[in-house]
Amino acid sequence: MDVTGRIKKIEETKEYGSNGFKKREIVITTEDQYPQHILIEFVQDKCALLDSYQEGQDVKIAFNLRGREWVNPEGVAKYFNSLNGWRIEAAQSSTPPPMAPPTNLEQVDPNATSNEADDLPF
Repeated sequence: MDVTGRIKKIEETKEYGSNGFKKREIVITTEDQYPQHILIEFVQDKCALLDSYQEGQDVKIAFNLRGREWVNPEGVAKYFNSLNGWRIEAAQSSTPPPMAPPTNLEQVDPNATSNEADDLPF
């Protein structure tokens, strides 16, 4: 799965537990009719993928949807979802690049008569 949006926030890498588990979170805002703020986690070696991105940048993130069950002390099951990012890239601009003006072409005067503008060899 993937999602495209503008980076709202990038957290610093945080380390948890004695085994060195690392996690870094990013929030992107979609550009839908009703924008959504989506939290995506990057873990372990994937944390470094966020180093070259900054807030305000448009990106496309590929992620896996993860779900887990947790049973509380009262025996009630709770369910949690997370989005685990595994790739990030700059989003393609949806607006086409501006047209460059013609180069090395003679401009034809629209008010010129046909003889003045027609000096082609054929």
